[in-house]
Amino acid sequence: MTDRRSENARKWAELAKAMLPFADAATTELPLKRLLRLSLFQVSVGMAAVLLTGTLNRVMIAELGVPAWLVALMVALPLVFAPLRALIGFKSDTHASLLGWRRVPYVWFGTIMQFGGLAIMPFALLLLTVENIGPVWFGVAASGLSFLLVGAGLHTTQTAGLALATDLATEESRPRVVALLYVMLLVGMLLSAVVIGFFLIEFSPTRLIRVIQGAAVVTLALNMIAMWRQEARQPHLTDPQKERPVFSDAWRAFMKGGRPARLLIAVGLGSAGFAMQDVLLEPYGGEVLGLSVGGTTLLTALWAAGALCGFALAARGLSRGSDPHRLAAYGMVIGIFAFAAVVMSDPMGSSLMFRIGATLIGLGGGLFSVGTLTAVMELGETDGAGIALGAWGAVQATAAGVAVALGGGIKDIVGMLADADRLGPALHGPAVGYSAVYHIEIALLFAALAAIGPLARHAGGDSERTRGKFGLTEFPG
Repeated sequence: MTDRRSENARKWAELAKAMLPFADAATTELPLKRLLRLSLFQVSVGMAAVLLTGTLNRVMIAELGVPAWLVALMVALPLVFAPLRALIGFKSDTHASLLGWRRVPYVWFGTIMQFGGLAIMPFALLLLTVENIGPVWFGVAASGLSFLLVGAGLHTTQTAGLALATDLATEESRPRVVALLYVMLLVGMLLSAVVIGFFLIEFSPTRLIRVIQGAAVVTLALNMIAMWRQEARQPHLTDPQKERPVFSDAWRAFMKGGRPARLLIAVGLGSAGFAMQDVLLEPYGGEVLGLSVGGTTLLTALWAAGALCGFALAARGLSRGSDPHRLAAYGMVIGIFAFAAVVMSDPMGSSLMFRIGATLIGLGGGLFSVGTLTAVMELGETDGAGIALGAWGAVQATAAGVAVALGGGIKDIVGMLADADRLGPALHGPAVGYSAVYHIEIALLFAALAAIGPLARHAGGDSERTRGKFGLTEFPG
């Protein structure tokens, strides 16, 4: 009887590992319960991302009447802060403190910035949209500050949190630990999109205020639970007298030759191609296809589900020796078809095709991100992985931020020309401005394919090489 119970327990444990792909990330030093508690900071980051790039941009454009160019500029502010992630990680590595903590102070400061930005955001939006309660510039400044605080906070929290997870994990389990944390980011986005969409099915300004301030409280609670007694004090690592390294020489060594530059060009073009629609996808669903606020918020859940599938497919392919450049190229091709489906959803009047396109955008973006990041990591194997990952994050975030800002402006300009009948009788209606942006994204993805193509051919001749286990060490958000 005892042997049968042991056999049943073993089978249930194997089933749990099969159902939870990263359950084997747990170790004696970092049990699964503690690891899942640590991952809660990723849930708060995912919730902030849903609010910034999903719910709020649609509400501000479609319900509150804020110009799309202004919304795009505000949503782009957090992305502009993202290139500083490498500096944040370096500062947490070399933090000088008599208390002996390196990561927790940065996670805490990031949490406070997230909380502060979300706390003032609804009132800043009221100043921006309600007349006769103050100067217009004050509402714009307050709204921009709230978006910037949330963005700076989530990037600081995520960078230091991933670094802490890397410290706690063993060298063998580290890639799977960081991969689990990235999956928890997508889980947080999925859950947040569903919950926020449910509470905003019947939209009102008062309900929006409650949702945003509720998110601020939840963020504070999740991050405090995640960090509680995770990092041990190590005064020898934070000794103010300890010598700190410099990265300038390593950066120059990494950029030698043409492959890094070509790969980073492909990263920039592809990131811009996938990100330009970030503030327009949900407003397109509401203004052109007539979807409700809750219905368009669920698009973020579809995007996150597609990205999770892309992550899983990329992990499977890389573990079998697939070339990361080719995986990134496959993601770009899927993205081209995805944006074509979104464009065609208007003349066909099909909300189903629109949702399929949103899901494929996530799938293609997931393959593209994982493929390019893995390719950059391979470049950094000899020249320094930290510099390589920092370059990837800086190019990706900067390109995405500029693309988001340009996307809103292009939509408004083309839309005004269409409304004034400057583009001819065939190009008239609310979908014209959005369609122009989607066509530009298709062109950018074609350009990224052209940039990464020679690298894929070059890598193809080395197909016999073996790769280690797949992991997304310090994956930027």
